[in-house]
Amino acid sequence: SLSAASLAACAGCHGADFSKAALGKSQVVKGWDAAKIEASLKGYKDGSYGGAMKGTMTGQVKALSDADIADLAKQIAAMK
Repeated sequence: SLSAASLAACAGCHGADFSKAALGKSQVVKGWDAAKIEASLKGYKDGSYGGAMKGTMTGQVKALSDADIADLAKQIAAMK
């Protein structure tokens, strides 16, 4: 399971409840289901997904395992 520090790293740009556009450029992630979050994070990792923030996010997720990504997606999707 991922540490709170991993989630905090995301929240630094996306906001504590993921309602911010990261650096004013990203999509707002709040309200996404876990499957959509997981697919986007895996896409950033393999280079198949991303817009303005692709370079930044690829660096953020490259060290995460698929299990880490699934866990993170569940935690983010659970935020209301």
